Parts: sequence; structure tokens; C-alpha cells
Amino acid sequence: QVQLVESGGGLVQPGGSLRLSCAASGSIFSINAMGWYRQAPGKERELVAAITEGGSTNYADSVKGRFTISRGNAKNTVYLQMNSLKPEDTAVYYCNARTGVGVYRYNWGQGTQVTVSS
Repeated sequence: QVQLVESGGGLVQPGGSLRLSCAASGSIFSINAMGWYRQAPGKERELVAAITEGGSTNYADSVKGRFTISRGNAKNTVYLQMNSLKPEDTAVYYCNARTGVGVYRYNWGQGTQVTVSS
């Protein structure tokens, strides 16, 4: 089991920046990828960015060039630097950790609210 705790959400004006953090605990040796998803009201949860244990990254087209995902030195922490925020980035952001080989298990944090508004 992997437990995830997110932090760093809040209210920011359009054009501003926020940095989300996610700390994993428990069976962290089994994590092979971590990522950030978001869910806006009335919409499905969508992938924002992901990073594998090898360091490969993947971004949603809507955030490319504005968001950056990275890992901490301990590899059980992942960050999402969000720049040039837009009102349409408003959502609950969830941290995700993928574990397993062949058959994956996806572990979720409790989510952190990001609101972009003037």
C-alpha cells in the first residue's frame, strides 16, 4: 500500500504560479511512476503530467510549456510547478502513484483544490 499526501493548492490570479507537492509513504519501493491528475466540476478526471522512475515525462497538451513535473531527491516526492495559470486550470488536483509489474495498481491522494480567478 502507498499513501499519498498533496499540498500547495490555493487561490491564484490568472497568470500566476503555484507549486504542488506530493509525498508518498508506505511501500514506496514498488512505485514505478507518479503523476498528477485533475478533475473540474462536471468533468472527468484527466491526466495532467506524469513521470516514470526512469525520469520520462508526459504532459497533457493543455499544460505543455506551462507546467513542469519533477521528483525530489528521495524519489518518494513529486512536484508540479504550474506557471501562467488560466481559469480553465481550476480543478481538484490529485497525486497518483503507480505500482506493480504487468498488472498495475493506482494509488490516489485526497486531492488539493486549485482555483484560478481574479
